[in-house]
Amino acid sequence: MKPEPATAPHPAAILAIILASYFMILLDNSVIFTALPSLQADLRLSTGELSWVQDAYTLVFGGLLLLGARAGDLLGRRRVFVFGLVVFSIASLLIGLAPAGWWAIAGRAVQGIGAAIVAPASLSLLTASFPEGRDRTRAVALYGATAGIGASLGLVIGGALAHWISWRAGFFVNVPIGAAMIALAPRFIPESGRARGRFDVFGALSTTLGVGAFVFGIINSADDGWASPVTVTAATVGVVLLALFVQIERRAAQPIMPLRLFKSRRRTGAYVARFLYLGAMIAFFFFTTQYLQEVLGFDPLQAGMGFLPMTAVNFAVAMSIPRLMGKMPGSIPLVAGILITLAGMFWLSRVGVDSSYLTGVALPMVLIGAGQGLAFAPLTSFGIIGAPASDAGAASGLLNTFHQIGTCLGLGIAVAAAATVPTGGSAAAQLAAQVSAALTTGSVLLLIALAVTAALILPADLATRRTRTPLGAAPALQLEGAR
Repeated sequence: MKPEPATAPHPAAILAIILASYFMILLDNSVIFTALPSLQADLRLSTGELSWVQDAYTLVFGGLLLLGARAGDLLGRRRVFVFGLVVFSIASLLIGLAPAGWWAIAGRAVQGIGAAIVAPASLSLLTASFPEGRDRTRAVALYGATAGIGASLGLVIGGALAHWISWRAGFFVNVPIGAAMIALAPRFIPESGRARGRFDVFGALSTTLGVGAFVFGIINSADDGWASPVTVTAATVGVVLLALFVQIERRAAQPIMPLRLFKSRRRTGAYVARFLYLGAMIAFFFFTTQYLQEVLGFDPLQAGMGFLPMTAVNFAVAMSIPRLMGKMPGSIPLVAGILITLAGMFWLSRVGVDSSYLTGVALPMVLIGAGQGLAFAPLTSFGIIGAPASDAGAASGLLNTFHQIGTCLGLGIAVAAAATVPTGGSAAAQLAAQVSAALTTGSVLLLIALAVTAALILPADLATRRTRTPLGAAPALQLEGAR
């Protein structure tokens, strides 16, 4: 593989293109939540069909992430990045024009293909374009912050567009953004060298089918339960294929997922913590949106605006992360972020049918937003830190894979927890009890994420900083082989 450039010729433009593209993907992953009721009415979808509008995207996205990451390493990251943007933008246009439910679901699946290409390519392009040290630390911190801000802001934008225009506007808005990024990327982003060697065909097939089957099992559990034959069969097939994938990767000369990436306690801890953290956050977004609309009586616009306390605080805190990570070990804001998120989630899980928006929702959201702002950037940084330059795409794909599977599994667990609530009483009281059960489960996931971070990331990070960082120097995100 050709050596990566030591410095980026247009660093500000490259960062803007990468962040805007990644934001577009994240926006579409959450903009749909507040638009679901109007989309269902317009396309006359059943409850099961409506769930697949989101699930088709998540299933394909999660299943193809490692494949998309490896494609960038072999074919050139900028080339693959632009291709992914083209696929995502065209799919967004087709969804906005959807005349029927099957069209929208198929379009969401195609969107997932584009997202599975763009997400890992954007992060590997970022790490390849910025030299080790303060610049890379800042760039990766902003990339991580975009994850939290995009998810939060998507709810606000989705609610506003659905209320003022149409649910279709949430997808049409991607078209001009995507077209601009497609035009700008070849001009400002240098092409990376191509990795020599063969494509790991069996590894690609086993991971894509394994993750896809496992995610399908999780999704199906929300409708049919965890004991359903379809759920059990799909999840079992997924686990078997993923176990086979590990064996294939151990023997492959050029694996799609180098197992050496798991040798680092910080990276492994970041993957697991991200998996758990996103599982809790998807439960928060999914159930809080329903609580605002079905219990408090908010319309889509008001529901979207109801997330502003979290979004505003998230943005403010996330913007301070590059400075914080330049002054202290990244594990410190990460632990603090998960702990603060846990406090906000547990507070919010106490909501009931008589709770007020201010004390029951808004104030806990402030804590959740602050926690998100602190946690996302370090979770991203630790997921790629120390990875060889040749494995940048694989590390990026693995990080995003744990992200997507975490959202699927977290939502499945939260829905299952909500289903344990006894029936009876008013519909609003029933839903409030389900929201409480789901968010309590999310709190448990955050507690486990905190334990994983404290056991794997914190001690390894502090030990590394003591031995490698000179006094007064800014800590760097290192890519071995990129020196």
